[in-house]
Amino acid sequence: MTDSHNTPAEGEGTPAHHRAIKSFVMRAGRMTEGQQRGLEQGGPLFILPLADAPVDFDQVFGRAAPRTLEIGFGMGHSLLEMAAAAPEQDFIGVEVHRPGVGALLNGVLTQGLKNLRVYDCDAIEVLKRCVADASLDRLMLFFPDPWHKSRHHKRRIVQPAFAELVRTKLKPGGVLHMATDWEPYAEYMLEVMNVAPGYRNQAVGGGCVERPSERPITKFERRGERLGHGVWDLKFERVD
Repeated sequence: MTDSHNTPAEGEGTPAHHRAIKSFVMRAGRMTEGQQRGLEQGGPLFILPLADAPVDFDQVFGRAAPRTLEIGFGMGHSLLEMAAAAPEQDFIGVEVHRPGVGALLNGVLTQGLKNLRVYDCDAIEVLKRCVADASLDRLMLFFPDPWHKSRHHKRRIVQPAFAELVRTKLKPGGVLHMATDWEPYAEYMLEVMNVAPGYRNQAVGGGCVERPSERPITKFERRGERLGHGVWDLKFERVD
C-alpha cells in the first residue's frame, strides 16, 4: 500500500548513467517483536525468491485454485483478512517494506494460513520474471502513492506500460482492482485505463465502481470516512 510500488523502467539522466524511475520509497522502520518473528520463522516458509522464469504456482501451493496478486500490501491487514476469508483461493503479496512483510507473515503464522505467499522485492520484476502470462484471476493495487506534485507524476505506478504488463498476466476475464483515497489520482487512473487496450471498465458509465464487499475496510479508511474523506474503487476486466 501507499509507497511500496514501482513502475516499469523509464530513462532518466544521460545515456551514460541510466536510472530506472521508482514509484516507491524504501522506508526504514523499527521492527516489533512480532514482525521479527514473522520474518525469522515465516520467511523461510512463505517468502518466494525472485526467479528468472515463470513460477509454477500450482506446485508452490500444491493445487490449482483462483489466484490473486496484490502489489504493495503495506502492513498486510487487508490481504491477511482476504486470504483467511477465502481458503479456497490462493494469494500472493508483494511488498518491499520489511516491517510490513514481517507483520503479514506473523499473521500468517498466527492464523495458520496455507494459501498465501510473499515476494519482498520490486513488484514489476516479479510480474515480468515470475508470473506466467494469463495466469492471474485478479491483481489488486490498493492506495498506491499518488505522487501529488506534477513533476513526480512520472513515478506513479499506473502508467500505460503498467496497464499492458498487467493485462498480459491476467487471464481473459481477470480483473485489475485499484483503490485510492485521492480523487485526482482516481481521475488520472481512469484516464489511463479507459484507453488501455484489452480492458473493459466494469463500472457503468466508465467511472468508478461501488466499494466491492471483498475489499476489507482498513483502520486508515475508517478514519478517513469519519473525517469525510472518500475512497474510489476501479475495476477493469481483461477482455482479450
